[in-house]
Amino acid sequence: MNSERPERPEEPAGPEELDQPQDRGTPIGRRVLLGTLGLGALGVVAAPTLQRGMESFLAGAAEKDPTGLTGLLPNGGGFRYYSVTSSVPRKNAENYQLKIDGLVDKPATYTLADLRAMPQTRMVKDVQCVTGWRVPGTPFEGVRLSRLLDEAGVRSSAGAVRFTCFDGAYSESLTLDQARRADVLVALRMQDKNLSHSHGGPVRLYVAPMYFYKSAKWLSGIEVTEDVRPGYWENRGYDIDAWVGKSNGRDDEPTS
Repeated sequence: MNSERPERPEEPAGPEELDQPQDRGTPIGRRVLLGTLGLGALGVVAAPTLQRGMESFLAGAAEKDPTGLTGLLPNGGGFRYYSVTSSVPRKNAENYQLKIDGLVDKPATYTLADLRAMPQTRMVKDVQCVTGWRVPGTPFEGVRLSRLLDEAGVRSSAGAVRFTCFDGAYSESLTLDQARRADVLVALRMQDKNLSHSHGGPVRLYVAPMYFYKSAKWLSGIEVTEDVRPGYWENRGYDIDAWVGKSNGRDDEPTS
């Protein structure tokens, strides 16, 4: 991993586990993350059967790992497990809600069924982590964020959108113009599967042209605000405008 701009890495796809409520965890400090950066540079080359076994093992181990260090282990799928808290509550179709409020005329609360009933947009883009790893050709599918903003009726005084997550710690922000881009989704599916809990499901943000830390997992709130409010990693020194290849001191190829 890149110690210059460490990001909240993602995880390999693993089997869904039983929905068991978990208490909100405490944030994991940057020192703990940086202390294990060397592990992120390792690579694993495996046959498909071994790869599936590794992904399954890491999925289960990450759920029980209070440190989050499991997320720094590489795997054949390209994604890595990591959360900024030691545990995350589970949500499903019965109890998931996405609230939209702030500087809007019509605050709303959407269930998972509501979101699934809306027109879906599918896009296939590379995923680029600011720590250096990249997963090419990753499909995401969901509702364009601009559609939800239009339905809410954004007020003229608005200039930004803030996102909160049901892990109780993570947050992100975009300018209103960025949020209205056609390649920004409230995502319900990834890699042509419903989003698993470990991948940030059942609903996450997906900001295709920016480094993956902007694509907040476990999305629970969309608040329209007057100004951009720095998110979890921005408050720890990372770039707010996280365009791939044009921020965080990196020159990666664009993803969108």
